[in-house]
Amino acid sequence: MINVLIERNIAEDMESTYEATAKRTLHLAYQAKGFINGETFSDINNSRRRFVLCKWHAAEDWYSWYRSQARKDMMSELQLLLNDQEKITLLEN
Repeated sequence: MINVLIERNIAEDMESTYEATAKRTLHLAYQAKGFINGETFSDINNSRRRFVLCKWHAAEDWYSWYRSQARKDMMSELQLLLNDQEKITLLEN
């Protein structure tokens, strides 16, 4: 089992649009093979800095989702709302 931490910095005045798009993306991930669960977080000191922490059965499942057309389509929408590229970290314990 692995955890994936995604960090995103939202562009100014795009928070509400980001929320709706990020929820749709997470909903699609729930349908992906190997997805276990996901949570979203906001930085207490910077409301435009967001995190997604999701759990996958295996790294291969994550990479399959990462390369999927569904995620690429959603990221093309999300990227317009971000200041920079998202940062992805795979974690294990």
